[in-house]
Amino acid sequence: MARSDGSLRQMAQLIHHLFTFADYVRFEEDSAIKHEFLGGRVWATAGGSPRHAAIAARIIASLADQLRGKPCEVFTSDLRIRVSATGLGTYPDASVVCGKLEVDPEDPKGHTITNPVLVVEVLSPSTEEYDRTEKRAHYQAMPSVREIMLVAQDERRVEIWRREGEEWTSHTTRDTGLARVDSIACTLELSEIYRDPLS
Repeated sequence: MARSDGSLRQMAQLIHHLFTFADYVRFEEDSAIKHEFLGGRVWATAGGSPRHAAIAARIIASLADQLRGKPCEVFTSDLRIRVSATGLGTYPDASVVCGKLEVDPEDPKGHTITNPVLVVEVLSPSTEEYDRTEKRAHYQAMPSVREIMLVAQDERRVEIWRREGEEWTSHTTRDTGLARVDSIACTLELSEIYRDPLS
């Protein structure tokens, strides 16, 4: 859908405007696209490819099925999270919260949470380096986060960064293996995540 001239002017103004987090939250309410926030700046997030969307959907479906009846909930990329320690506001491809949702106090409508246990990012060529380094470091600064899942698109590879005491360790599953998600006692079958009925 094409943006109106007013929307284009609004986007141009964003480049030079420093936002508070509350400003950003209000802006997101009226925006047709999602943005990330850090240090007073906002930037649009790229839309995913069909493969990206399918992989994310299969992960969410599998986790939701395994978490049925447990005190944990899986969320899509529509749920915004904020890293309180660094200020990052973002929309991971999936996230899981166990127990009560903790809402960011600067979001009056309660649409931003601060306590995911697991965050999932399906890697894209344009964002892979950022997701693997800077964004992962933001997630690791969240006391609630026990695991960070980085999911490749160009090969069957799921990498899980796991908090073990004060350290983070990386665990990679490839091909048709089972990826263990210890924080929520789930497993993901790579053969299911990467099945491609459209090919």
